[in-house]
Amino acid sequence: MTQTHDLIIIGSGPGGYVAAIRAAQRGAKVALVEKRDLGGTCLNRGCIPTKTIVRDAELYRDLVSGEFGVAIEGHVKPDWPKIAARKLEVVQTLVGGIAHLLDAYGVEQVVGCGALERDGQVSVESSAGKRYLSAPKAILATGSVPALVPIPGADLPGVITSDDLLVLTSLPERIVIVGGSVVGVEFACILQALGVEVTILGRRTFLRDAEQQLAKRLRAMLSRRGMSVTIGLEFKQIIQVDGALRVEYERRGKEDFAEGDLVLIATGRWPYTEGLGLEEAGVRLQGDAIQVNERLETSVPGIYAIGDCIGGLMLAHVASYEAEVAVENALGGHRVADYRVVPNCIFTMPEIADVGITEEQAKEQGLDVNVTRFPFNVNGRALALAETEGQVRMICERDGEGGGRVLGVHIMGPRASDLVAEAALAMRLGATAQDIAETIHAHPTVPEAFMEAAMAQGIGAIHYQHR
Repeated sequence: MTQTHDLIIIGSGPGGYVAAIRAAQRGAKVALVEKRDLGGTCLNRGCIPTKTIVRDAELYRDLVSGEFGVAIEGHVKPDWPKIAARKLEVVQTLVGGIAHLLDAYGVEQVVGCGALERDGQVSVESSAGKRYLSAPKAILATGSVPALVPIPGADLPGVITSDDLLVLTSLPERIVIVGGSVVGVEFACILQALGVEVTILGRRTFLRDAEQQLAKRLRAMLSRRGMSVTIGLEFKQIIQVDGALRVEYERRGKEDFAEGDLVLIATGRWPYTEGLGLEEAGVRLQGDAIQVNERLETSVPGIYAIGDCIGGLMLAHVASYEAEVAVENALGGHRVADYRVVPNCIFTMPEIADVGITEEQAKEQGLDVNVTRFPFNVNGRALALAETEGQVRMICERDGEGGGRVLGVHIMGPRASDLVAEAALAMRLGATAQDIAETIHAHPTVPEAFMEAAMAQGIGAIHYQHR
């Protein structure tokens, strides 16, 4: 039996479910196909659970630091089962809210593995059998999966992915993290804050996508806290030795190793396109990702793709943005995806967030820019929070006494993931440093650091003397 809809969406992550809601709001009859968990990786195994755990880790770190006015009698330790339970509660709350919205908008939720068919239909296979859906338009939003690395021994018990780590029943005493990726470094900060001995091993880069001066600063901070970080090596194998896992590697011609109770493989993510019937439907790939044009349409008219499965900026908020673009086009509009202002957040300790170009990119493009910074150790709110590490770096066109148009902002410090929103809005509206400097910011707040970095583009910040 074939059911007819206006739009079929495969995948219910932050791309898929947003597309379903937006299309339904526009009056379309929508079917949303999901084979696993509503909300996809982001809500169930990524953004939301990890950031929930970050909060617990920060709280535990602060309690045992001795820096705050809290007297603790007896032994204090992290309660991992309670952390896991709170994580699950947050996830279930958000997933339940999305399910309610989908029901309220009349979106049909179909459980099973969706695949494109030659005749334009979508087949959905589940334990109940196979059924067929029909619609003139479809959106693929199948996300990504943890990347696997060809290291001998990577299939040993105790060698895990980020998905596995989130369902652990207890914390290890030691862990080796293979990969200096965002996922790897975020988990490294969480686990170290909870008392785990952490070693990071990376082949080439450490936080490749972050502004490199800030990445270097964070790496130095982590080393000072006792974390071992080694980058620039070649992995040889993973073996079991005396009940532990040993990761053997070579660096600069010298062989070495690191041991842990667990080994976390955190070398990035791959677009997920398996079992979608792409070849049969004529949908072209570009490398491992689905190829799309500027309207997010694939090589087959009427079939669109969004989010991690198209590669590029593999961020949840980008997937949600692409969902709106794809839906508008699928329902008769003509909208081009605009990636000029895309904030990126890394939930390390301290956080790193950025939007726009780096100083190095400005030089490569031959732009005449002025780069200023403002450190958090002289920001009143940061001092009150006892989170003074880091700075705001601002890159602007060199224009007049007050500072020109903002081209890039890179932040490491407290609430960086929130603070970057102001920077993104400023860039979206074409604001200048002078516009920001002359905007009254509440005191005492972290965003004052952003204002002062903008002031420094002119005659100078108030609370920091630039030399």
